[in-house]
Amino acid sequence: MVELGRVSRSGFYRFDESEPRSDLDMDLRDAIQKIAVEWPSYGRPRITAELRRRGWHVNPKRVYRLMREDNLLCVRKRKFLVTTDSNHPRRIYPNLARDMILTATNQLWRADITYIRLRDEFVFLAVILDAYSRRVIGWTLDRTMEDSLTLTALRMALSHRVVEPGLVHHSDRGTQYASSDYTDLLKANGIAISMSRKGNPWDNAACESFVKTLKYEEVLRNEYRDLAEARASIREFLEKVYNQKRLHSALGYLPPVEFEANCAAQNRKEAASRRNS
Repeated sequence: MVELGRVSRSGFYRFDESEPRSDLDMDLRDAIQKIAVEWPSYGRPRITAELRRRGWHVNPKRVYRLMREDNLLCVRKRKFLVTTDSNHPRRIYPNLARDMILTATNQLWRADITYIRLRDEFVFLAVILDAYSRRVIGWTLDRTMEDSLTLTALRMALSHRVVEPGLVHHSDRGTQYASSDYTDLLKANGIAISMSRKGNPWDNAACESFVKTLKYEEVLRNEYRDLAEARASIREFLEKVYNQKRLHSALGYLPPVEFEANCAAQNRKEAASRRNS
């Protein structure tokens, strides 16, 4: 039959006339396109993970083939301005974060500043992440890069988290993070201070990665009219999208809130097991 039909043996065995292959591809294409519209910067790994979270049993190669055929490309990356001013006389602290091995939340917080372009001006965003879960725990958006910008973000983080013994706060060497008001607030809460090495952006790479995600998935997709509109839109993205919905490859393709909940549940299970043993 293979010889008469002039088909390959493997093609013969793969063929099943009863299977509606085109319909399956059509449904899968529709699901991929919906995810791509919702998450323009998602590549094949995250789209595959999101499909599986939605009940699809798919092979990454199949997803890649359909994305390539439908030209579903990620948002093009752009270069950004530098917002760090490390030429100041304030005290610089050693890098404590580089050798840390994280096992839980509230062991290492990472802080950074970036700019946001509005229609007629630039404003600045200060953010603090929990390095273990990638969750945004403190942020503020304002017109100034003065010390008050970073202080407001830090106070939000302190109000949302319980400071655990040994907690380290890591940032670049910017003047805002080296100010006496900022470092005094960290010390008053028992938080150790860590700063990147001079001229080494990789020391705070996790925060740099977050900033790029923010730019590609939120800022570059909008044109904010004023500070109030930017603040409302960025709040929505940080607190409801990035923290609660966006999949992170470093977290096993889970959102930060879900990752933290799973960790808390696992800790409770282990504690109960120890009590019963």
